[in-house]
Amino acid sequence: MEIIVGREEEKIILGRVLRSADPELVAVYGRRRIGKTYLIHNIFHKQLAFEFSGIHNASLNQQLENFSDSLSRTVGNLPLAKPTSWLQAFNMLIDYLTPLIQNERRVIFFDEFPWINTPRSGFMQAFEHFWNTWASRQKYLVVVICGSAAAWMIQKIINNKGGLHNRVTRRIRLLPFSIGEMEMYLHQRKINLDRYQILQLYMVTGGIPHYLKEIEVGESATQAIDRLCFTKDGLLRDEFKNLYRSLFDETGKHIDVIRALAKKGVGLTREGIINECNLTSGGATSQLLDELTESGFITPYVAFNKTIKDSVYKLTDEYSLFYIKFIENKRTEGAGTWIRFSTGPSWKSWGGVAFENICMKHILQLKKELGIAGVYTETSIWRQQGKKEEHGAQIDLLIDRQDKCINVCEMKFSVTDFEMTKSYAAELEQKLKIFKNATKTKKTLFLTMITTYGVKNSNTFPGLVQQESTMNALFK
Repeated sequence: MEIIVGREEEKIILGRVLRSADPELVAVYGRRRIGKTYLIHNIFHKQLAFEFSGIHNASLNQQLENFSDSLSRTVGNLPLAKPTSWLQAFNMLIDYLTPLIQNERRVIFFDEFPWINTPRSGFMQAFEHFWNTWASRQKYLVVVICGSAAAWMIQKIINNKGGLHNRVTRRIRLLPFSIGEMEMYLHQRKINLDRYQILQLYMVTGGIPHYLKEIEVGESATQAIDRLCFTKDGLLRDEFKNLYRSLFDETGKHIDVIRALAKKGVGLTREGIINECNLTSGGATSQLLDELTESGFITPYVAFNKTIKDSVYKLTDEYSLFYIKFIENKRTEGAGTWIRFSTGPSWKSWGGVAFENICMKHILQLKKELGIAGVYTETSIWRQQGKKEEHGAQIDLLIDRQDKCINVCEMKFSVTDFEMTKSYAAELEQKLKIFKNATKTKKTLFLTMITTYGVKNSNTFPGLVQQESTMNALFK
């Protein structure tokens, strides 16, 4: 099997599952194309006794036929009658597994678990019965259930109120690669790009392994983006619709929220989203936002000295932002498309938002670079609307430290060293003053610049910038 890049915490958890002396029910969830199946196959390839994957939008009859075919292949292509119900299907599985799990660890794997649970199929009841009356008593058995619909997995499995309540023994939410893991993955595939080019690719792909597999040796970031996004057969040309349709039964409102947040780089509150998308203020909206959050498309950020209910939501899925900004409804395509976009104002605004999002996802790496990895911190954002321009300000990242200091972070994406102007320096000084007066904080403020290549002339404004970090910190 191939070497697994990154996924260190997940490998530790699954290693413990293999060494455990108890039956295990493992739930793995994460968005489409994230590498869930790949991870399970590589860790459990020697112990895998049975595997079955649900079919999207298939009927009960089709799912049962698929189950029968999977079991038939597993037992050596012996012909098996199609079960008439899921209860019968699990009884067939028990008959097959019983002699195999007497003295050694064996794993059964249900992939795309939510797709199997078709309406009125009785699948969940049958699975609960299978686990509670038989599987949970088999000390050598590991049952892995996996799904791309993260919100469904949490609601129906992790937080199950019925027969599976508190039955899951291990849970793994698989996230995209960090930018450092992405660098390792590309190098493993003999793709040698500098960090600025890797950063550009991350700003488009979000570190999704399946997207990265499409990048070819000897190809620049610009060439890869052109081919994947702006040719008629490019993987990412039409991925957007397929992505959301595979995760949510009714995608209309989900995509409305994504589009609203794509227009507002600074984010929107829950109330703002409701107004922009004509939603109601009830539980349905809360569920919709939870589904998008758990699936990794949006992220709520708590405002400084505010409660969770005052959170600001941002679109933090890099591919979705890129698609809406540059791919959707654009006539330009083919070689050179991305170069042409990169000279326009939309490229600059997108680059700033995308870079900020990546920095927010790599707080641990930034803390390490700033020398505060061992200090307890809380991250937040801050907004103040002022009647006059001099009274309003926003800060997109605050690192509030237990040692009575706050890093006030300014994130700037540029193709060369960032050059600070006199007017921008005055703006930063004003921002610090407004923040201190508005919040009444007694903590020391450290203005921290996070840029791609560094600040060219910070010495021109002595005492203003207290700490600096470049994109290299994100790769640690």
